[in-house]
Amino acid sequence: MNDLLERFFELETRQRLMACTAALVLVFGAYWYFVYSSRRAETVAVMAKITDLRNQRDNKQKLVANIDQLQETVRDLGARLKQAQARLPDSKEIPDLLSSISSAGRDSGLEVTLFRQRAEQLKDFYAEVPVDVTVRGNYHQVATFFDRVGQLDRIVNVGDIVMQTPKREGDEMVVDTLCSATTFRFLDEKERAEIEKEKAAKAKDKKK
Repeated sequence: MNDLLERFFELETRQRLMACTAALVLVFGAYWYFVYSSRRAETVAVMAKITDLRNQRDNKQKLVANIDQLQETVRDLGARLKQAQARLPDSKEIPDLLSSISSAGRDSGLEVTLFRQRAEQLKDFYAEVPVDVTVRGNYHQVATFFDRVGQLDRIVNVGDIVMQTPKREGDEMVVDTLCSATTFRFLDEKERAEIEKEKAAKAKDKKK
């Protein structure tokens, strides 16, 4: 060690400065490689984790802040769903609904000469229930009948309206009015399962 020091001090000033500079570069290089770079990678990882945790915390705080509004929205959607479901009866309510349509005709002063339910048309989750209706009466009574049907709690669409054989009876013009009254009902789970089964079978046949 003493020999190295003696040799160092025997060097010229410029050479001693260069040797010191080289030693410093070597020391800082070793520090960078073995200490700073590994610590830097660790710091970057920790900062990324902190950022992620902050984002999670902020998102949770937003949910907590809006929980009353979210609950109110859920309640509103639930109420609207009940209202929509109330307008589509299930199968056991269909006879009462059809009776209400027929009663609307009689209450309007019409003579109901035909009231015949046709085959249901099954859709994905509901069925169309069409009924052929023929009534006899004056124009005002027919208009009243359509208005009464439109005011029923359940959905009933009236279409295919045909007025024929007008005939004067006393002071009134009486016509036969033919129309189609279509209501709807929810399908039960068994019916929906059957529809899905039929769709799967048709899709399988197409692939053959």
